[in-house]
Amino acid sequence: MRRLFWLAMGITIGALIVRKMSKMAAKMTPGNMAQGLSVGLTDLASSIRDFAADVRDAMSEREAELREASGLDGTGSKAR
Repeated sequence: MRRLFWLAMGITIGALIVRKMSKMAAKMTPGNMAQGLSVGLTDLASSIRDFAADVRDAMSEREAELREASGLDGTGSKAR
């Protein structure tokens, strides 16, 4: 009975390892690697666009603050 248990355990573990290795080998094909790289680059480009938009918004806000503080916006008194 004990031998049968260990035989079944070995077969189960072996099957799981073979399945896992097959999935890893499929991920390492040139097509899948290129697809992963493509998705990664697309995500990076999107993040860079979002960052640039945030920087532009913050820059515009700060410029408006500075114009208001210095009186260059035409509504306040001019700094001397």
